[in-house]
Amino acid sequence: MTTKDDIEEVLSTYDVDRISIAVLASHSALQILHGAKKEGMPTILIATPERKAFYENFSHLIDKTITVGSWRDICRYDIVERLQGVNAIMVPHGSMVEYVGPECLLNMRLPFFGSRRIMEVEASSKKKMELLRSGGIPTPKELSLNEDFEDLVIVKLPGAKGGRGYFVAKGRKEVQERLSGKKEVIIQEFLTGTRAYYHYFYSHVFKRLEILGMDIRYESNADSLGRLPMKGIEPTFTVVGNIPLVLRESLLPKVMEYGSRFVDATKGVEEDGIAGPFCLESIVKEDLSIVVFEFSGRIVAGTNIYTNGSPYSWLYWDEPMSMGRRIAREIVLARERGELGEILR
Repeated sequence: MTTKDDIEEVLSTYDVDRISIAVLASHSALQILHGAKKEGMPTILIATPERKAFYENFSHLIDKTITVGSWRDICRYDIVERLQGVNAIMVPHGSMVEYVGPECLLNMRLPFFGSRRIMEVEASSKKKMELLRSGGIPTPKELSLNEDFEDLVIVKLPGAKGGRGYFVAKGRKEVQERLSGKKEVIIQEFLTGTRAYYHYFYSHVFKRLEILGMDIRYESNADSLGRLPMKGIEPTFTVVGNIPLVLRESLLPKVMEYGSRFVDATKGVEEDGIAGPFCLESIVKEDLSIVVFEFSGRIVAGTNIYTNGSPYSWLYWDEPMSMGRRIAREIVLARERGELGEILR
């Protein structure tokens, strides 16, 4: 397992004046590349053959492309060595959690801007909910197949699948019939309310938590069905896009409080806690209470709607500031202060 000492050893071989940003060609890569360029940083795109042609349309954002046969090839020693040779910092996103996996994340001897051990927790449904609860963050009631229940529930698979494979069921019997042998799932009460996804950034440079944006996910046919089963039609929850959201201002203190609680909770998983972007995913109920049903421990695709900044990021920076650019800005500031070792994992 890669340790902080390992990362400091790799950093000691880097030309810090030529640090580059590396990212997989998927998920939120375009805004990460764009943000790095805005901050004057070289960029490296890691692409599979079928993705490479599309990203070549944005060649002005890419200084170097490394082609791999599959995403897991980034775990290979020769690929890691090539990235080290160009002073690369990896910015992980959801595709890295889902398609590369925690074993590679934990063992890559490459500096990450992002919390690799938090992403390992994210890959496990049960560990994810345990971390939220450990921070005292309200979460949905969780049910077990070891108990009898007749409630309407949503059943979720582990990992960063963008809602793929989730389903709604009523009662234990229906859940058992539809699981088809799947073991590690989360069964939660089905909450009604407005979905709201909060984009946070924890800055170790400024020692502060920032709210940089919010979104609502548009999920395949569930939104057109009203999110509950209709006769003969089963709702599906695969995310197909994102809708901007500005929350009523009276709810912002609670959103900030839950973000702060999450930052504190991550200190029990990752030394010094989470660094950079993360997201809490919630339901705002009719009484305006907020219940958090998941988290993402890295940049989320919902930030893609704010390439020119969100209403919230403008309040902090008074200039266009996407999450991708905010990541690059933190790295630039840490480099100027000689604090790179404090923000990289």
